[in-house]
Amino acid sequence: MTALKLDRVNKSFGKVQVLHDIDLTVDEGEFVVFVGPSGCGKSTLLRVIAGLEDATSGRVEIGGAEVTRTPPAKRGIAMVFQSYALYPHLDVRGNMALGLKQEGQPRDVIDARIAEAARMLELQPYLDRRPSDLSGGQRQRVAIGRAVTRQPQLFLFDEPLSNLDAALRMNTRIEIAQLHRTLGASMIYVTHDQTEAMTLADRIVVLRAGRIEQIGAPMELYNNPANRFVAGFLGAPSMNFLAPVADAPEGAILGIRPEHLRPEADGPIRGTITHVEHLGGDTNIVLDTRSGEKATIRMFGQHRARVGEEIAMGFDASHGFLFDAEGQRLG
Repeated sequence: MTALKLDRVNKSFGKVQVLHDIDLTVDEGEFVVFVGPSGCGKSTLLRVIAGLEDATSGRVEIGGAEVTRTPPAKRGIAMVFQSYALYPHLDVRGNMALGLKQEGQPRDVIDARIAEAARMLELQPYLDRRPSDLSGGQRQRVAIGRAVTRQPQLFLFDEPLSNLDAALRMNTRIEIAQLHRTLGASMIYVTHDQTEAMTLADRIVVLRAGRIEQIGAPMELYNNPANRFVAGFLGAPSMNFLAPVADAPEGAILGIRPEHLRPEADGPIRGTITHVEHLGGDTNIVLDTRSGEKATIRMFGQHRARVGEEIAMGFDASHGFLFDAEGQRLG
């Protein structure tokens, strides 16, 4: 069964078009992540799916039913926002129960759903606390729990981890992944963080300027990017773009990921080290090449390197990509 289908969805604000002919199908139980830079249209697209914005044209289906003009409350969705959007005067139990009460669910159903959501998200000790008594990570888990109790056809997450520090982001990311495996639910997740996209998604939708650049499994996009934009957006440190070291079409650019470069005495790429990052498990070496680009080598383990040192690099040609002057993949 199809959880979501978008057919030529467009969205304009006045004369400004922000979404362009979006076609997308999400299967039941699939975890799909929308990723892209600020202003690419990913949050607007999520809001169109939720019904918080009306599509200017096109068709939206959820669970096989057209909902293009259906109000949000009747779309069978539950949304988790960047801000926790919790009611400060209600305790955790009350926040999680409110939507169910508004639906007219009986008390025993409400209690059972809250108990199950609290168990999955380890919120049992906090059910009688108010949001002001919780940490940021606990508040976000309550917001997720409120969505879980609704038992929606489709979960929508709008940058839910942006307000958390690095450690909490990682922990909550793991909890969301575990929740998806437990529920087997259909989820759409918006983020600008490519690490979240790579670690959570069954499929990633890469957006730029309101258009879909590429759709695919995380490692498919990482290993076979359709264009320079996708290649450069996914991966940290990002892909190096250098002058080709062999015969190549006029204006072509070589793309090579930092982990695929290696120090090599007679390597074809030469430069001067300008910065070294010792990360413990990895070492990133940044240099200015003789042809005028910046390049990063990512090496596993701990390595000694000095700023100002001259270095030569090589790589396996099978790991290189060629892009034309417009950024499209060659070959």
